[in-house]
Amino acid sequence: MWFFSEEHRMLQETVRQFSKDVLAPRIEKLDDEEGFNRESFYKMGELGLLGITVAEEDGGAGLDAVAATLTMEEMGAVDASTTLSYLAHTILCVNQIGKNGSPEQKKQTLPKLISGEWIGGMGMSEPEAGSDALGMKTRAVLKGDHYEITGTKTWITNGPNGDIFYCYAKTGDDRKDISTFLIDRQISGFSTGKKFSKMGMRASPTGELVFDHCRVPVSKRVGSEGESIRMMMRNLDLERITISGISLGIARSAIEVATRYSKERKAFGKPIGAFQQIQERLTEASAWYEACRSLTYQAAKMWDLGLMKGKEASMMAAKAKLQSAQMATQVALDAIQILGGYGYTREFPVERYMRDAKLMEIGAGTNEILRVIIARQMLGNDVVDAGS
Repeated sequence: MWFFSEEHRMLQETVRQFSKDVLAPRIEKLDDEEGFNRESFYKMGELGLLGITVAEEDGGAGLDAVAATLTMEEMGAVDASTTLSYLAHTILCVNQIGKNGSPEQKKQTLPKLISGEWIGGMGMSEPEAGSDALGMKTRAVLKGDHYEITGTKTWITNGPNGDIFYCYAKTGDDRKDISTFLIDRQISGFSTGKKFSKMGMRASPTGELVFDHCRVPVSKRVGSEGESIRMMMRNLDLERITISGISLGIARSAIEVATRYSKERKAFGKPIGAFQQIQERLTEASAWYEACRSLTYQAAKMWDLGLMKGKEASMMAAKAKLQSAQMATQVALDAIQILGGYGYTREFPVERYMRDAKLMEIGAGTNEILRVIIARQMLGNDVVDAGS
């Protein structure tokens, strides 16, 4: 992008090389076995990627949303699964602690998270509260010097293998009365449930967090009681911008594989790229990718400049994620079609790209919910809710 700084371009080259050297050699096997590239997180720590948005005084790299999105795109182009785990660790956990944690909480957690010694995650979604995040049932009751938390979180990226989780729970009867707690694996009454076997993102472990009268010291609460809704929603906007980078990476790789195949594969005595139907799919894919890339990085830059606040920020983040996710899935499907039978096999990576891309239309806000967010900003709540 035209506004990338020299620092952004250096980061892009560093992450691209890291992805080629560390992620690429293992992704096919990990995808097949539903494994996890634990070693890559230590290397990310060495490169300063795990605290990319955390202030330098707190041990982070002090970079911006553009840098984080750029990292997601470069890693996502090679290994979307590990990139998803990276996002959960870096944006949903580390960034939140860096922005909202107390000095003591930062001191206790950030060094191990930023070095890669600990894996982090975030607990928000529940069995009956996914898109309706404020409908969560997990409850924290204050009892002297600790809270007793009961409930279950599900669809948690890094759930099965995480060491610490940035978790939300109700502390009152109002839908918006939500508080945040830092939950480490050793806390009494806390456990992780089953690991899910998934269609895509198979090298990114997903599971449940179970709170059975879990005793959490008051010192583990982040911020004031019942005041987490604003920081929860703001981080959702940042998540939607940066996760769009993964969609961009997937689409870029799918286009590259399909283009190369279209030059090499011959049918009726000429390369299949000579046929207009192939040209149409490739050119539409390339144009859509570039449009979504511009939209995503514009959203990231506006975020960094502080030009988006409140509902406007939510709408811009929703637009970037909605379009990028739809684009990546369709581009991957078109790549499979271009490759024909080979595209449907695991001899080429495009079938994995498609499986991974589909999650982008579900996680961090489904396409349907994102459309509601955009419509409410355009038309107003009264108009949109009248149609419900």
